Amino acid sequence: MARVVHSYDDPDRFVAGTVGEPGARTFFLQARSGTRLTSVACEKEQVMALAERLDVMLDEVARRFDREPAAPAGLDDIDPLEQPIEEEFRAGTMTLAWEADAERVVIEVFAVVTGEQAELAEEDPVAAAMESEDSEVFIVRISEEQARAFARRAVALVASGRPSCPFCGRPIDAEGHICPRANGYRRHVRE
Repeated sequence: MARVVHSYDDPDRFVAGTVGEPGARTFFLQARSGTRLTSVACEKEQVMALAERLDVMLDEVARRFDREPAAPAGLDDIDPLEQPIEEEFRAGTMTLAWEADAERVVIEVFAVVTGEQAELAEEDPVAAAMESEDSEVFIVRISEEQARAFARRAVALVASGRPSCPFCGRPIDAEGHICPRANGYRRHVRE
């Protein structure tokens, strides 16, 4: 089977979003160009890491080229994910790059590797993802402004989940949780 590549150059929309209630949400990265739509499932931590790394990279680009950091383009995109949400694959390794000639951010999201490639992934996850010929990859090329807007939305999305316990930092469900810092004795309830 050949590698499936979902590639978007300057998509109409590139966002992170969720399906479900806090505590049981599924996170997605989604790109749309015209009527073409791709949704890739991922972990909350992957969304947050991508947002953080985008901001760090773009700050470094601005510093190196001695210019002001780009601001997010237009108004904040607060719309939900577009329908239908059909998971193409589950995200594994992600890479992030800057194309200086085109002044574009390149985000590559590789499918989770399994089988023999999983052993290689423990040593070098990027090499394993790139060598797996039967996997899928989601590639998005966006402007600095689009990347900043994506990062801002992603940070807000992650923060909109369950509140954290002030003692242990773990998420508090609607029913509360037993706090390990209180030796499991105290149940904290979400307010």
